[in-house]
Amino acid sequence: MEEHQAVWRRNLFVLWGCTFVAGIAFSEVGPFLSLFISQLGEFSHQQLNFYSGIIYAVSFLVTAFMAPAWGKLAGRRGHRIILFFTAGGMAVVYILTGFVHSVWLLFFARAGIGAFSGYIPNAQALVAAQVPRESSGRILGTLMTGSTSGVLVGPVLGGLLAHIFSSRQTFFITGGLLLLVAVLSVTLVRESVHPDKTRAAGNPGRGGFLKQFQNPRLIMVLLVSTLIVQLGNSSIFPIISLYVKQLMHGHGAITIIAGVISALPGISNIMAAPRLGQYGDRHGSGRLLIMGYLFAVLVYLPQGFFASLWILGILRFLVGISDAALFPTIQTLLTKNSPHEALSDVFAWNQSFQALGSMFGALWGGAVAGYFGYNAVFISTALLLLINFVMLWFTEPSLRKAKSAG
Repeated sequence: MEEHQAVWRRNLFVLWGCTFVAGIAFSEVGPFLSLFISQLGEFSHQQLNFYSGIIYAVSFLVTAFMAPAWGKLAGRRGHRIILFFTAGGMAVVYILTGFVHSVWLLFFARAGIGAFSGYIPNAQALVAAQVPRESSGRILGTLMTGSTSGVLVGPVLGGLLAHIFSSRQTFFITGGLLLLVAVLSVTLVRESVHPDKTRAAGNPGRGGFLKQFQNPRLIMVLLVSTLIVQLGNSSIFPIISLYVKQLMHGHGAITIIAGVISALPGISNIMAAPRLGQYGDRHGSGRLLIMGYLFAVLVYLPQGFFASLWILGILRFLVGISDAALFPTIQTLLTKNSPHEALSDVFAWNQSFQALGSMFGALWGGAVAGYFGYNAVFISTALLLLINFVMLWFTEPSLRKAKSAG
């Protein structure tokens, strides 16, 4: 027992650092991707926006299709080897990206990043399979702060590296860091839960993905909830800097203020996730999920009505707390309501739905802002989360109980 505890504790420590680097890799190109595209040819303003949009979206689209495949492979071969191949694959693609001189080669490179982006959900599935289920909320919440911190640091680090060196050299540096992640994953991580041999032979999987679960409706509702919550988050990304510019009337350190406001949800998420996960372990993950949705609606809705930079900053900080109540709790409920042999699949599908949420969210935010203005993005996001809450309330009454569904 003590040896098993030592294994998952070390894995948690190592994978926290590795998911931190993976989070950086996913987010650090944001500040200079459009600038890098502009260096690949002579494009009009409309063409540049078009290429930036499809190159941003393609990685999420490919991730949505590839994540279940990585989960299935992990179920057969084990998570550790998949961690090695996904990190190593991303490293190679990032290094090759530094050599591209065509916008379409960059498009395929970003698709390659999406193809190998199974690292974080497989790290989460490995830890989830090893930890005591009564503590999984706190532990998964802690692990998620690794990737969240990386995503938070990534844009700042990426912009700094691109400024000091160049965009191309930043790709090389990122590739080198991911190679280190691949090596650490295969040398330091220990997988005490063996791959399920019966699944490798194809026995239990014949009934389909949802047939593995006692409550398939709950699993499907939770996956759709992941998509909607991520859609809400991503709907803000394309317009946050433009909204800040509008609130500052086009004057002042707009990019710095926009960067700070963008970082605020990540800061509060890191602070709140482990504590909220521990609350869910003690009082029920279903109760925490319901509270998280109500809180999210309350903090998104006012962002559409108050044209104040200070109020926007405070409310964006509170958004991070709502995310800390929602994302880890959904994963905890998936963990507690899945058999061990299905964890690889369910975490992979969760990433797939999250990637679709990122893609559709960016398109949704841009379209709503274009037709109705920036304020409408926040209001529509609040309404989406409210619809998601109603769906959970009526389709899964068990979540209303303190200790239901884990």
